[in-house]
Amino acid sequence: MGDNLPTPELQAGERIDQLYSQDIQIIQSSQVFSFSLDAVLLAHFAKPPVKSTGRMVDLCSGNGAVGLFMAHRTRGKIAMVELQSRLADMARRSIALNGLTDQITVYQQDLATITEQIDKDSVDVVVCNPPYFADEPDSRKNPNPYLAIARHEIKTTLETTIQVTSDLLKMNGKAYFVHRPDRFLELATLMGEHRLAVKRVQFVYPKAGRDANIVLVEAIKDGKATGLKVLPSLMTYDENSEYSASVKKMLYGE
Repeated sequence: MGDNLPTPELQAGERIDQLYSQDIQIIQSSQVFSFSLDAVLLAHFAKPPVKSTGRMVDLCSGNGAVGLFMAHRTRGKIAMVELQSRLADMARRSIALNGLTDQITVYQQDLATITEQIDKDSVDVVVCNPPYFADEPDSRKNPNPYLAIARHEIKTTLETTIQVTSDLLKMNGKAYFVHRPDRFLELATLMGEHRLAVKRVQFVYPKAGRDANIVLVEAIKDGKATGLKVLPSLMTYDENSEYSASVKKMLYGE
């Protein structure tokens, strides 16, 4: 996908990584932001709108990993929303690197105000990999401000993220979140309070016999509160401490 496109200028500490399964290149930085397996899992779990008229929004988009990894599965437009200017800039350069500037737009702003740019009730799908940790006074935060904001609810909250998701979505539009299992009930409760009915849930485990450490959630705006499906468990690693067959396929393809 990135053939014959100019290589973007990289800032100090940046590198170009590849998600081989999707032939996507992405600018990363260990000092600023690198996507984790969570982004790959969310991109695989979520179902983008297929039609060219479809609209998808990636909230808390970081360096653009989730939207980039899903771009090949939709002919519709994708909007990424990222508060941190350095991360938004990395996303824009990765979009150009993959020749996707006609499909993907980056909004560098607070997601709380994004409905000033994107109309309410106009979006088919919202995906979100939000900060996982509440901003408690005594919580230990990464001294790196980029990483602290990405991981802790310093600049937004789970409720704000869900409220904005609901505002953006059309009736029967779908939301896809990745989060920590210890906040699943809070997530589901907030979704219910904001017109989002949880429909599919998948728990991800580091390996067999361990507690789940990731949960993937699909919800439908104004959907019925019945019909929840809990999907088969997904293991990150096999008994040899290597990526499981399912995760290998997500990362490297067939």
